[in-house]
Amino acid sequence: MIKPELKRLNLKNPRHLLAVGFGAGLSPKAPGTMGTIVAIPLYLLVSGLSTPWFIALLALGFLVGIWLCQGATDAIGMPDHGAIVWDEVIGFGVTMIAAPAGWEWVLAGFVLFRLFDVLKPWPISWFDRRIHGGLGIMLDDLIAGLFALICMQLLAGWLS
Repeated sequence: MIKPELKRLNLKNPRHLLAVGFGAGLSPKAPGTMGTIVAIPLYLLVSGLSTPWFIALLALGFLVGIWLCQGATDAIGMPDHGAIVWDEVIGFGVTMIAAPAGWEWVLAGFVLFRLFDVLKPWPISWFDRRIHGGLGIMLDDLIAGLFALICMQLLAGWLS
């Protein structure tokens, strides 16, 4: 059953469709996790890009994400609704910058990103509480992705 506030979204509108991760964010259970799962095939599609191009694509996705998330927030009428998961797509992408190839690294990135996104240690929690709207939705996941990226790179260095 779709929550009443989500009926205000128009999934024929690409802005809303992308904001909810092609519908993954509409999951009644763990929409953020579902959004991160959607991020995996998207990551795999672009994982062959050079690191500078990968980062440029993420930067573009972040900027567009501010607009996407604000549009969905305006339609829903609630700040940072769990159904909005484009931020998870970009946050997972940040986690995977320069990640080693292999399914085990995708899994490690998934777990690390979800941990930081859910637990929101400082300073992620600080930004989550103080910055609102499309920018706020995107920013805390960007920072969670950066924390997970650092862990991924430390883990890769330790294992090599």
